[in-house]
Amino acid sequence: MRHGKKINHLSRKTAHRKSMLANMACSLIEHKRINTTVAKAKALKQFVEPMITKAKSDTTHSRRIVMARLRQKEAVTELFRDVSVKVGDRPGGYTRIIKLGNRLGDNADMAMIELVDYNEVYNVGKATKTKTTRRSRRGGSSAAKPVAAKKEETKDTKEEE
Repeated sequence: MRHGKKINHLSRKTAHRKSMLANMACSLIEHKRINTTVAKAKALKQFVEPMITKAKSDTTHSRRIVMARLRQKEAVTELFRDVSVKVGDRPGGYTRIIKLGNRLGDNADMAMIELVDYNEVYNVGKATKTKTTRRSRRGGSSAAKPVAAKKEETKDTKEEE
């Protein structure tokens, strides 16, 4: 029975698993998305999300903790400089796993893991979102009058042509 065993060992010894997850996390921070197997993606999600949370508070202590786990100075600086600023208001859930199907060679389940805020396809609605004003029927707004005037001007220009 596997009572209380929450870590997927990924058929590797401890040192190999920690090194692999550190390298995958550095690649994810650098490239913003990577393709891997579903099991490794789930293990990487548990590995990298606490470090992104640590990066939100830029202190010497949090930098040292993240550096001890990532082991690459460039990845740590990019995490604290770029990624933490972009995810600063997000309370959690910094990564997304998208399943891609099976690998041809060994039929392994493949997935793409990516940082949520760096995907422009899913964030299109959020980027173009503007503040709207609410219109009411009473009082007659002054904003409606210039719109009608613009329509008349376009009709006049079409008739002149």
